[in-house]
Amino acid sequence: MGVMAYPLRYALADLALALSRVANDSAEVRSTAARAAADMIGDGAGVQLLRDDGRYDSIIYRHVDDERSASLGRVLDHVSQLPDDDFSTALAASRRPIVLAGDGVEPLAGDEHHIHAAVLVPVIVDNTYSGYLVLTRETPGAFYSTAEVELARDITGELALAVSSARALERLRASEERYRRVLETIPEGVLQLDPDGVATYANEPMGVVLGLPRPQLVGVSLRGFLDDQGQKELTRRLGECEAGRSTVGATRLMRADGSRRSVRMSMMPLMDDQSKYTGVVCMVTDTTDHIDARGLKRQLDHLRRLDSLGQLIGGISHDFNNLLTVVGGSADMILTEVEEGTPQHQLAQDILEAVGTGRTLTHQLLAFGRSEGNRPEIIPIPDLLTDVQSLFSRTLGEHIGLDLAFGADVWPVRAERGPLEQALVNVAANARDAMLRGGMLRVAASNEVHEQGEPPEGVPTGRLVHMVITDTGTGMTEEVRQRALEPFFTTRPTAAGLGLATTAGIVQGIGGHIELESQPRLGTTVHLYLPAAEEKPASSEARQSQVIGNVLIVEDQPEVAQLVQRLIEPAGYAITVATDALMAVTQVAAGAHPDLLITDVVMPTMTGPELAGALRTHQPDLPVLYMSGYTAASLGPQLHLDDNSMLIEKPFTRSTLLGAIRNLCGPQPTPGD
Repeated sequence: MGVMAYPLRYALADLALALSRVANDSAEVRSTAARAAADMIGDGAGVQLLRDDGRYDSIIYRHVDDERSASLGRVLDHVSQLPDDDFSTALAASRRPIVLAGDGVEPLAGDEHHIHAAVLVPVIVDNTYSGYLVLTRETPGAFYSTAEVELARDITGELALAVSSARALERLRASEERYRRVLETIPEGVLQLDPDGVATYANEPMGVVLGLPRPQLVGVSLRGFLDDQGQKELTRRLGECEAGRSTVGATRLMRADGSRRSVRMSMMPLMDDQSKYTGVVCMVTDTTDHIDARGLKRQLDHLRRLDSLGQLIGGISHDFNNLLTVVGGSADMILTEVEEGTPQHQLAQDILEAVGTGRTLTHQLLAFGRSEGNRPEIIPIPDLLTDVQSLFSRTLGEHIGLDLAFGADVWPVRAERGPLEQALVNVAANARDAMLRGGMLRVAASNEVHEQGEPPEGVPTGRLVHMVITDTGTGMTEEVRQRALEPFFTTRPTAAGLGLATTAGIVQGIGGHIELESQPRLGTTVHLYLPAAEEKPASSEARQSQVIGNVLIVEDQPEVAQLVQRLIEPAGYAITVATDALMAVTQVAAGAHPDLLITDVVMPTMTGPELAGALRTHQPDLPVLYMSGYTAASLGPQLHLDDNSMLIEKPFTRSTLLGAIRNLCGPQPTPGD
């Protein structure tokens, strides 16, 4: 075998690559594996997997003599049968190959064919029995050596990985179809343009706006529906998108019948897998009827539709994040087990990069549709500013520098993270528009104690976090400064005038205060005074220093539960898994004593917070780590985080998960303790 080791290694690597190329076709995956097994081991090989209904699918059998493939395949096929025969039961229970020779082979082939040796290898996909690989030989006295059986196991392992990937791709395709349905059913027009402004996709409402059937819009330039000024504006906005910046503005479209419609158009850049700019996606809202006395009422109706769309997108993103959690976590584990430079390592790395892109997409969608969830949390200012740094950078662009200054001792604030991030980004966007030729944005945060009667007027008393945001832009006149916080007030014709007004509403909503300081040509400084959060009681800090060992994982989706177990078990924790919340309650009521509960938030029989409440009747100090495909703001009032609980958003990595456990519960145990 020493001589064969390298060729077999190459052959297995070639098989893995071949399987990855046909991962979108489950029949090709099975055929490729069967052909490889027949060629590498001989004489014939077949793959028989279970369908979704729990019965066997048709066998795919290949023989080195092609003329024998069909007849032997018919004899060996167990299509539509349950896996309750002796062989299937043994394979599922032992998860080890069954090697047959002589009389032991008879149950496989009956009297029609004289099979003298066979091997059955179970296919285990996502820790579940999913069928088997069968090898056959018809030469009298034939047998399979130990090395050949081990090779069959290696081939089956590659097959199992490919089947798992194929099923994940099928689930992803289903999610993509659901996203497509969203685009087809929302009332706003959606238009996808190539870099030159030519339409490559349009939904039905877009056809209504432009007065043309949707199929006729594909391949038509948007410039044909714009006047000279509109075409110049489109060129500028396409350039903004190519530079990586989204734009929002109003314009007028000329319909096919010659009439004109006023629209509001949001444009976002599209990138391919290599982060190369490929065009833009536009969301178009017909605002013609809004420019009258009924405008405000119609805007409220529009916001209600967006709220419904946000709920729909939130549900889809939750399911999508669960899939990404399993795919990304599995790829993360594969990376730790294979050598760098191998095809498997590169494939796992590619999967992780795709998962990162998917996570960004779902969080952007959730941010697009979410409203204030009335679920404040304790937010450390250093964490907040570090998290929004990338948002600032994307908002400002490359021509504006960014400087953040804050100490580690800055007090935390109690607020909803999503709206507070939005408030800061709105200020950054306003500063960007004042620095069209470039400049610098400086953000500083410090602690202050404000006494009654101290200036500036309107600042609340007590412990405050004073955030100062300064730009080097064009500045404002005194008249503009005094009106800058008014809703719908703007000095730019293409702006909505809601950025600073929204920021003021968010800051005032948490009991804070906003002040503007500005002079023409000298820039603008925005002062945000945010009430500091109450300090945690000493007992909470003492609790967080304890070492935990027993972890109870409750997740209604078994594949996610198994992934969480695999990610944290090597760190030394003792794991108990329950896929039903009522089962977990029963276990704790019967005497189980977990040191930490890790649970999904949204589950069928009982929500995560309801489960935590039930378990805390037995263990009042039980720490709880919630997992969810929704963001914290999207979950709203159904999730209340106290000092003894945290939320981690899916998809997450091993390091993110272990870090959350340490932050909540303190140091982890030493493996083997």
